[in-house]
This record gives sequence, C-alpha cells and structure tokens, in this order.
Amino acid sequence: MVLAAGLGTRMRPLTETQPKPLVRVAGKALIDHVLDPLAQSGVATAVVNVHHFADQMEAHLASRPQPRIVLSDERAQLLDSGGGVRKALPQLGTGPFFVLNADSFWIDGPRSNLERLAQAFDPARMDVLLLLASTAASTGYDGRGDFVMDPHGRLERRAERAVAPFVYAGVAILMPRLFDSMPDGPFSLNRIFDAALAEERLHGLRLDGFWLHVGTPMAIGQAEARIAQNAL
Repeated sequence: MVLAAGLGTRMRPLTETQPKPLVRVAGKALIDHVLDPLAQSGVATAVVNVHHFADQMEAHLASRPQPRIVLSDERAQLLDSGGGVRKALPQLGTGPFFVLNADSFWIDGPRSNLERLAQAFDPARMDVLLLLASTAASTGYDGRGDFVMDPHGRLERRAERAVAPFVYAGVAILMPRLFDSMPDGPFSLNRIFDAALAEERLHGLRLDGFWLHVGTPMAIGQAEARIAQNAL
C-alpha cells in the first residue's frame, strides 16, 4: 500500500493546485519514484489511497502499466496513515504487506531495499519490520531521529531530548492482524508500531543506499542534487 492521501501542507504553495504525490522531482512525480521500485521488485498490485485532489491522482495512476493500481477512496474522510491502511485491508489480503509513504524515496545500493526487506521479514519474530535510514546520511531530513536498534534488529523509540541514529524511511512490512483491535476512523500507524514495540516485535533494517525525504519545496532541490551526484 502507498499512502498518498495527505494534504501536503508543508509542501505549499505547490500543493495548492496539485496533490503532493504528483510534485515532480528530477522530472518524475513523487509517487512514481515509489511505484517504480515496487514494479521492479515484482510487486503485482499496489493499493493507493486518495483524498487531496483525488481526481488528479486517479488520472495519473490510470496511465501506469505496472503495478496494477487499486484505489482506496478517502474523499469522504481523511483517515491518517493507520486508518487509511485499516480501510484498505480487504484489498491487501491476509499475509504481510508493504506500506510506503508517497513523500520519500531512496537510491538503492547494490541490492533492492524492498527485496532486502522482504527477505528479512520473519513473522515468527516480528509483527513490523521498518526500513531505517541513517540520520547522518539522509537528504532532506534535519530531525533528531526516531529509533535505536539493538544487534538483533529490535527497536526502541528515541528518548525525549535525545538523538537517535535512525529515522523511519517511510517503508514497512506489517502483519494484518495488528489492525484487529484498532477502531474505524483516523489514527496514526505509530499506534501499530508502538503495539509491536511493547511485545518486542518491532524490528528494523538499515537502508542500503541514500534516503531522500521530500517534505518541503526546498527539499526538492536537495533531492535532485543527490540524484544528479549519484548518476555521475
């Protein structure tokens, strides 16, 4: 599932006339920077939720040959990340699935990070596996990090006023059963992450390559510079 329904308020004024996932970076819409690696990794179907300028999103996604797009319509109510996934569960099946943010992407190292994530996911030990980027080597990110990771890949939240070495890179694998006790309506995926953390079943995998967080207009230029540098 690709989370693409947000209002994109930090990307204004660009999002006053278009949805954030259609903002172009290096000549390509943000959502295509996310969907292309899914297609290349063999993912056959992607559920995409829509709300802000939903008609524009539908028109753009209709032109994609791969992966097959299934829309989850949130025109009536914006459901936040967790609520959006919960609404789409009937389209996502009964097994583990990817969830990706539409406002960040990455440049792979020697191996596909999506394939690495899929191979590392072990339902016997984990309910959630997050792709994590180094806070020191990410483009467009200037926060204090999100997680500390132990040698076995188990995660803990950053302590208040502390600095953590890893930031959530907007890609995860989740187990559907985590949503069984969640209510209808809006809620954040952080509730799912924290439930897994409480059971010591929240794990992470370090991204191999470069993470590009495109949250503001200024970050577009930073991401394009990194892409150009990597192409040299």
